Amino acid sequence: MLTVGEVHTSLLQHSTALSQEQSSEVLSLIEGEMVLTSRRPSLYAVSPDVRTGVDCWLPSARQRQLRGVGAVVTRAIITGGRIVQASSVVQVVDGKRRQPWSHYLANPGVLETVGKLDAPDLIAGFLHGNNADVLNLEAITGRVIDGVQMSELLDRRPPLRAARTRLRWTTRVNQGPDREVSAVITVDSPTLRTVELVVDPQDVPAAVAGLCEDLALHDWLLTMLSSLMEAAVTRPAAGQEHIERLRPVLEHLLHLWLPGARVHPRLRPIWDRLEQVPGFSRQWKSSVNWIRDQISVSNMTLLRDLADRMAVNQPCRR
Repeated sequence: MLTVGEVHTSLLQHSTALSQEQSSEVLSLIEGEMVLTSRRPSLYAVSPDVRTGVDCWLPSARQRQLRGVGAVVTRAIITGGRIVQASSVVQVVDGKRRQPWSHYLANPGVLETVGKLDAPDLIAGFLHGNNADVLNLEAITGRVIDGVQMSELLDRRPPLRAARTRLRWTTRVNQGPDREVSAVITVDSPTLRTVELVVDPQDVPAAVAGLCEDLALHDWLLTMLSSLMEAAVTRPAAGQEHIERLRPVLEHLLHLWLPGARVHPRLRPIWDRLEQVPGFSRQWKSSVNWIRDQISVSNMTLLRDLADRMAVNQPCRR
Protein backbone atom coordinates (compact mmCIF):
# COMPACT_ATOMS: atom_id res chain seq x y z
CA MET A 1 0.00 0.00 0.00
CA LEU A 2 1.31 3.44 -0.96
CA THR A 3 -0.20 6.63 0.40
CA VAL A 4 0.90 10.20 -0.33
CA GLY A 5 -0.17 13.46 1.22
CA GLU A 6 0.61 17.10 1.91
CA VAL A 7 -0.13 19.38 4.87
CA HIS A 8 -0.08 23.19 4.82
CA THR A 9 0.10 25.02 8.15
CA SER A 10 -0.37 28.72 8.86
CA LEU A 11 -1.46 31.24 11.47
CA LEU A 12 -5.15 31.99 11.20
CA GLN A 13 -5.66 35.51 9.87
CA HIS A 14 -7.58 36.82 12.87
CA SER A 15 -6.70 39.12 15.76
CA THR A 16 -8.04 36.81 18.49
CA ALA A 17 -8.42 33.08 18.96
CA LEU A 18 -11.67 31.74 17.56
CA SER A 19 -14.18 30.10 19.83
CA GLN A 20 -15.19 26.53 19.08
CA GLU A 21 -18.45 27.77 17.57
CA GLN A 22 -16.61 30.29 15.37
CA SER A 23 -14.14 27.63 14.22
CA SER A 24 -17.04 25.40 13.23
CA GLU A 25 -18.59 28.18 11.19
CA VAL A 26 -15.32 28.98 9.40
CA LEU A 27 -14.83 25.29 8.56
CA SER A 28 -18.32 24.71 7.19
CA LEU A 29 -16.89 24.17 3.72
CA ILE A 30 -19.64 21.84 2.48
CA GLU A 31 -23.25 22.72 3.07
CA GLY A 32 -25.17 20.12 5.04
CA GLU A 33 -22.08 18.27 6.37
CA MET A 34 -20.91 18.47 9.97
CA VAL A 35 -17.73 19.94 11.38
CA LEU A 36 -16.16 17.63 13.98
CA THR A 37 -14.93 19.29 17.18
CA SER A 38 -13.25 18.45 20.46
CA ARG A 39 -12.09 20.49 23.45
CA ARG A 40 -9.43 18.21 24.94
CA PRO A 41 -6.49 18.63 25.18
CA SER A 42 -7.10 21.87 23.25
CA LEU A 43 -9.80 23.32 21.01
CA TYR A 44 -9.83 21.37 17.77
CA ALA A 45 -12.15 21.50 14.75
CA VAL A 46 -12.08 19.51 11.50
CA SER A 47 -13.98 20.35 8.33
CA PRO A 48 -15.90 17.87 6.19
CA ASP A 49 -13.84 16.21 3.48
CA VAL A 50 -13.39 18.17 0.26
CA ARG A 51 -13.07 15.82 -2.72
CA THR A 52 -11.10 16.81 -5.80
CA GLY A 53 -11.24 14.60 -8.87
CA VAL A 54 -7.95 14.22 -10.73
CA ASP A 55 -6.95 12.57 -14.00
CA CYS A 56 -3.25 13.26 -14.51
CA TRP A 57 0.27 11.92 -14.84
CA LEU A 58 1.83 10.72 -11.59
CA PRO A 59 5.22 11.95 -10.28
CA SER A 60 8.17 9.89 -11.45
CA ALA A 61 11.87 10.20 -10.66
CA ARG A 62 12.64 8.38 -13.92
CA GLN A 63 10.23 10.53 -15.94
CA ARG A 64 7.84 7.65 -16.60
CA GLN A 65 4.40 8.50 -17.92
CA LEU A 66 1.98 6.74 -15.61
CA ARG A 67 -1.58 7.99 -15.47
CA GLY A 68 -3.61 8.14 -12.27
CA VAL A 69 -7.34 8.74 -11.83
CA GLY A 70 -9.30 9.21 -8.64
CA ALA A 71 -10.42 11.66 -5.95
CA VAL A 72 -8.05 13.40 -3.54
CA VAL A 73 -9.51 14.01 -0.07
CA THR A 74 -8.65 17.28 1.69
CA ARG A 75 -9.74 18.57 5.07
CA ALA A 76 -9.14 21.81 6.96
CA ILE A 77 -8.27 21.93 10.67
CA ILE A 78 -8.21 24.72 13.24
CA THR A 79 -6.26 24.08 16.45
CA GLY A 80 -6.65 26.26 19.52
CA GLY A 81 -8.63 28.77 17.48
CA ARG A 82 -5.25 30.01 16.20
CA ILE A 83 -3.56 27.64 13.77
CA VAL A 84 -5.14 26.52 10.51
CA GLN A 85 -4.10 23.52 8.44
CA ALA A 86 -5.20 21.91 5.20
CA SER A 87 -4.35 18.25 4.74
CA SER A 88 -4.65 16.24 1.52
CA VAL A 89 -4.26 12.47 1.28
CA VAL A 90 -4.69 9.82 -1.42
CA GLN A 91 -3.88 6.13 -1.54
CA VAL A 92 -2.28 5.00 -4.83
CA VAL A 93 -3.20 1.51 -6.02
CA ASP A 94 -2.72 -0.53 -9.17
CA GLY A 95 -5.59 -0.23 -11.60
CA LYS A 96 -6.36 -2.14 -14.77
CA ARG A 97 -8.04 0.27 -17.14
CA ARG A 98 -9.84 3.61 -17.14
CA GLN A 99 -13.18 3.41 -15.29
CA PRO A 100 -16.23 5.73 -15.40
CA TRP A 101 -16.03 8.73 -13.04
CA SER A 102 -18.79 7.26 -10.87
CA HIS A 103 -16.39 4.45 -9.94
CA TYR A 104 -13.72 6.85 -8.70
CA LEU A 105 -16.09 9.22 -6.89
CA ALA A 106 -17.52 6.24 -5.03
CA ASN A 107 -14.00 5.57 -3.64
CA PRO A 108 -12.73 8.94 -2.39
CA GLY A 109 -9.14 9.03 -1.24
CA VAL A 110 -8.05 6.35 -3.74
CA LEU A 111 -6.08 7.00 -6.93
CA GLU A 112 -5.97 4.12 -9.41
CA THR A 113 -3.15 3.87 -11.92
CA VAL A 114 -3.75 3.14 -15.60
CA GLY A 115 -0.66 0.99 -15.92
CA LYS A 116 1.85 -0.71 -13.63
CA LEU A 117 2.70 1.14 -10.41
CA ASP A 118 6.38 1.50 -9.47
CA ALA A 119 6.14 2.60 -5.83
CA PRO A 120 9.81 3.59 -5.19
CA ASP A 121 9.88 5.64 -8.39
CA LEU A 122 6.65 7.43 -7.50
CA ILE A 123 7.83 8.12 -3.94
CA ALA A 124 11.08 9.68 -5.16
CA GLY A 125 9.27 11.72 -7.78
CA PHE A 126 6.61 12.93 -5.37
CA LEU A 127 8.97 13.92 -2.56
CA HIS A 128 11.68 15.56 -4.63
CA GLY A 129 10.17 16.41 -8.02
CA ASN A 130 8.89 19.82 -9.07
CA ASN A 131 7.01 19.07 -12.27
CA ALA A 132 3.87 21.17 -12.51
CA ASP A 133 2.15 18.87 -14.99
CA VAL A 134 1.81 15.89 -12.62
CA LEU A 135 -0.34 15.19 -9.54
CA ASN A 136 -0.17 18.52 -7.69
CA LEU A 137 -1.23 18.17 -4.06
CA GLU A 138 0.35 21.55 -3.30
CA ALA A 139 -2.24 23.32 -5.44
CA ILE A 140 -5.15 21.25 -4.12
CA THR A 141 -4.16 21.74 -0.49
CA GLY A 142 -3.34 25.42 -0.95
CA ARG A 143 -6.73 26.11 -2.48
CA VAL A 144 -8.51 24.73 0.60
CA ILE A 145 -6.42 26.64 3.16
CA ASP A 146 -6.78 29.84 1.11
CA GLY A 147 -10.54 29.37 1.16
CA VAL A 148 -10.52 29.17 4.97
CA GLN A 149 -8.30 32.24 5.31
CA MET A 150 -10.66 34.26 3.10
CA SER A 151 -13.65 33.59 5.38
CA GLU A 152 -15.68 36.72 6.07
CA LEU A 153 -15.56 35.88 9.79
CA LEU A 154 -11.82 36.66 9.93
CA ASP A 155 -10.62 40.25 10.39
CA ARG A 156 -7.15 39.58 8.85
CA ARG A 157 -5.30 41.26 11.73
CA PRO A 158 -3.14 38.45 13.17
CA PRO A 159 -1.05 39.27 16.26
CA LEU A 160 2.19 38.33 14.47
CA ARG A 161 3.51 37.43 11.03
CA ALA A 162 4.49 33.87 10.26
CA ALA A 163 5.17 32.07 6.99
CA ARG A 164 3.08 29.14 5.78
CA THR A 165 4.91 25.81 5.86
CA ARG A 166 4.35 22.65 3.82
CA LEU A 167 4.94 19.05 4.83
CA ARG A 168 4.90 16.52 1.98
CA TRP A 169 4.77 12.87 3.00
CA THR A 170 4.66 9.31 1.69
CA THR A 171 3.89 6.02 3.41
CA ARG A 172 4.69 2.48 2.44
CA VAL A 173 3.93 -0.70 4.38
CA ASN A 174 6.69 -2.66 6.09
CA GLN A 175 6.28 -6.23 4.87
CA GLY A 176 9.15 -7.56 6.99
CA PRO A 177 8.76 -9.70 10.10
CA ASP A 178 9.66 -6.89 12.52
CA ARG A 179 6.77 -4.61 11.39
CA GLU A 180 8.69 -1.61 12.80
CA VAL A 181 7.43 1.91 12.07
CA SER A 182 9.92 4.62 11.09
CA ALA A 183 10.14 8.12 9.64
CA VAL A 184 12.82 10.00 7.73
CA ILE A 185 12.28 13.76 7.89
CA THR A 186 14.15 16.12 5.59
CA VAL A 187 14.24 19.93 5.72
CA ASP A 188 14.17 20.79 2.02
CA SER A 189 13.78 24.57 2.40
CA PRO A 190 12.77 27.08 5.09
CA THR A 191 9.11 26.29 4.37
CA LEU A 192 9.12 22.72 2.98
CA ARG A 193 9.68 19.44 4.80
CA THR A 194 9.43 15.94 3.34
CA VAL A 195 8.66 12.83 5.37
CA GLU A 196 9.09 9.24 4.23
CA LEU A 197 7.21 6.85 6.51
CA VAL A 198 7.25 3.08 6.89
CA VAL A 199 4.24 1.71 8.80
CA ASP A 200 2.59 -1.55 9.77
CA PRO A 201 -0.19 -2.97 7.54
CA GLN A 202 -2.64 -2.27 10.37
CA ASP A 203 -1.96 1.48 10.25
CA VAL A 204 -4.74 2.97 8.14
CA PRO A 205 -4.14 6.08 5.98
CA ALA A 206 -6.35 8.24 8.24
CA ALA A 207 -4.14 7.52 11.27
CA VAL A 208 -0.97 8.21 9.26
CA ALA A 209 -2.45 11.48 7.98
CA GLY A 210 -3.21 12.44 11.59
CA LEU A 211 0.43 11.82 12.53
CA CYS A 212 1.64 14.01 9.66
CA GLU A 213 -0.78 16.79 10.61
CA ASP A 214 0.60 16.69 14.16
CA LEU A 215 4.18 16.75 12.88
CA ALA A 216 3.37 19.68 10.58
CA LEU A 217 1.70 21.63 13.38
CA HIS A 218 4.65 21.35 15.75
CA ASP A 219 7.21 21.89 13.01
CA TRP A 220 5.38 25.13 12.14
CA LEU A 221 5.51 26.25 15.78
CA LEU A 222 9.26 25.60 15.93
CA THR A 223 9.90 27.23 12.55
CA MET A 224 7.91 30.32 13.51
CA LEU A 225 9.68 30.62 16.86
CA SER A 226 13.13 30.18 15.29
CA SER A 227 12.47 32.86 12.67
CA LEU A 228 11.29 35.35 15.31
CA MET A 229 14.36 34.68 17.43
CA GLU A 230 16.66 35.10 14.45
CA ALA A 231 15.02 38.39 13.57
CA ALA A 232 15.36 39.59 17.17
CA VAL A 233 19.12 39.01 17.31
CA THR A 234 20.09 40.02 13.76
CA ARG A 235 17.98 43.08 12.91
CA PRO A 236 19.00 46.48 14.27
CA ALA A 237 16.16 47.71 16.47
CA ALA A 238 15.49 48.98 19.96
CA GLY A 239 15.27 46.37 22.70
CA GLN A 240 11.61 47.07 23.38
CA GLU A 241 10.79 46.63 19.70
CA HIS A 242 12.30 43.14 19.79
CA ILE A 243 10.26 42.31 22.87
CA GLU A 244 7.02 43.38 21.22
CA ARG A 245 7.78 40.97 18.37
CA LEU A 246 8.42 38.09 20.76
CA ARG A 247 5.66 38.64 23.30
CA PRO A 248 2.75 37.35 21.11
CA VAL A 249 4.31 33.87 21.10
CA LEU A 250 3.85 33.58 24.86
CA GLU A 251 0.42 35.17 24.79
CA HIS A 252 -1.14 33.27 21.89
CA LEU A 253 0.76 30.10 20.97
CA LEU A 254 2.69 28.70 23.94
CA HIS A 255 -0.18 26.49 25.18
CA LEU A 256 -0.54 24.76 21.80
CA TRP A 257 2.68 22.73 22.13
CA LEU A 258 1.23 19.23 22.72
CA PRO A 259 3.24 16.79 20.57
CA GLY A 260 1.57 13.44 19.97
CA ALA A 261 -1.63 14.35 21.82
CA ARG A 262 -3.85 13.32 18.89
CA VAL A 263 -1.61 10.67 17.34
CA HIS A 264 -2.80 7.06 17.21
CA PRO A 265 -1.02 5.01 19.93
CA ARG A 266 0.48 2.64 17.34
CA LEU A 267 2.28 5.56 15.68
CA ARG A 268 3.53 7.34 18.81
CA PRO A 269 6.92 5.57 18.70
CA ILE A 270 7.72 7.84 15.75
CA TRP A 271 7.17 10.89 17.97
CA ASP A 272 9.21 9.25 20.75
CA ARG A 273 12.18 8.96 18.39
CA LEU A 274 11.82 12.57 17.27
CA GLU A 275 11.85 13.66 20.90
CA GLN A 276 15.24 11.96 21.23
CA VAL A 277 16.79 13.13 17.93
CA PRO A 278 16.58 16.00 17.02
CA GLY A 279 14.65 16.69 20.25
CA PHE A 280 11.66 18.82 19.23
CA SER A 281 10.47 19.55 22.77
CA ARG A 282 13.97 20.35 24.02
CA GLN A 283 14.37 22.92 21.25
CA TRP A 284 10.92 24.37 21.96
CA LYS A 285 11.53 24.69 25.71
CA SER A 286 14.96 26.21 25.16
CA SER A 287 13.54 28.79 22.75
CA VAL A 288 10.62 29.66 25.02
CA ASN A 289 12.97 30.09 28.00
CA TRP A 290 15.17 32.42 25.92
CA ILE A 291 12.15 34.57 25.01
CA ARG A 292 11.06 34.71 28.66
CA ASP A 293 14.55 35.75 29.69
CA GLN A 294 14.58 38.51 27.08
CA ILE A 295 11.24 39.82 28.30
CA SER A 296 12.36 39.65 31.94
CA VAL A 297 15.58 41.58 31.19
CA SER A 298 13.60 44.17 29.23
CA ASN A 299 11.12 44.62 32.07
CA MET A 300 13.94 45.01 34.61
CA THR A 301 15.58 47.61 32.39
CA LEU A 302 12.31 49.56 32.11
CA LEU A 303 11.83 49.46 35.90
CA ARG A 304 15.40 50.64 36.49
CA ASP A 305 15.00 53.50 34.01
CA LEU A 306 11.73 54.47 35.67
CA ALA A 307 13.36 54.44 39.09
CA ASP A 308 16.24 56.60 37.81
CA ARG A 309 13.82 59.16 36.36
CA MET A 310 11.83 59.29 39.57
CA ALA A 311 15.04 59.81 41.54
CA VAL A 312 16.09 62.70 39.27
CA ASN A 313 12.70 64.36 39.63
CA GLN A 314 12.55 63.88 43.40
CA PRO A 315 12.52 67.36 45.10
CA CYS A 316 15.35 68.15 47.47
CA ARG A 317 14.53 68.27 51.22
CA ARG A 318 16.11 70.89 53.47
